[in-house]
Amino acid sequence: MSKAIVIFVTASSLDEARKIGRILVEEGLVACCNIVQPVESIFKWQGKLNIENEVLMIFKTREEQFDTAEKRIKQLHSYEVPEIIAMPITHGSKSYLDWVAKETKIID
Repeated sequence: MSKAIVIFVTASSLDEARKIGRILVEEGLVACCNIVQPVESIFKWQGKLNIENEVLMIFKTREEQFDTAEKRIKQLHSYEVPEIIAMPITHGSKSYLDWVAKETKIID
């Protein structure tokens, strides 16, 4: 059985997050995208400390879809180096995880 993962991605705006989320769901790369806003991010970029309001996307998909989803996110994203990190789902409702697998199945 496929391993389910959660992918976290931050975006610069709600519009950008909605666009990326919608496309990834439509293309079957992720089963769903939750959007959380605002998220305050503190980070260094090019040697400068930044404090920015961002939008957090939380994607649910299968581990096998990560590389393709990452590539697609990079194509759609406005950041030079977008945050794209994944964590395994170690436990979850069987019916929900079955749905994630069904919605992200690669069709030949």
